[in-house]
Amino acid sequence: AALEQLARDKGATVFMVTHAVWAAVLARLSASTDIAIGTPILGRTDAALEDVIGMFVNTLVLRSSVEPQMTFDDLIAQVRDVDLTAFAQADVPFERLVEVLNPVRSTARHPLFQVALSFQNLPQTRFELSGLTVSPIVADAEISQFDLHLMLTDTHATDGSASGITGR
Repeated sequence: AALEQLARDKGATVFMVTHAVWAAVLARLSASTDIAIGTPILGRTDAALEDVIGMFVNTLVLRSSVEPQMTFDDLIAQVRDVDLTAFAQADVPFERLVEVLNPVRSTARHPLFQVALSFQNLPQTRFELSGLTVSPIVADAEISQFDLHLMLTDTHATDGSASGITGR
């Protein structure tokens, strides 16, 4: 609830605030001010995909400059701008970005970022059929494509109030 209030006060989202926190932690741990974090985003911006079944995901690179003299409020404002700019370009396929930037490639690491942030904030859905019980199955191979991947799930009670964020 406090994160939601902070986000509202700063004109940001809970994702943006958690992105700012993650960037600050990474800057401190890496002694770097240039922090690039990859994040998945829904890839259904093309109207031609509306009737297609399946999951379409793109990857965005969120690059922030975390300067030691910045206040956390300044960092949230900067991250908000970075995120909004990236979201506006979400229709550019990640593979195209890698092709244009043409970084030095290595099989030992991801080409544009080594740290990821996944933030799940969709409500749990129910699917009911007569005489059939359906429940979600978490299929996790415990393997990450990145050196470090923070996965957060924002949860809410049935009345809509915040009930916490789980992470792994």
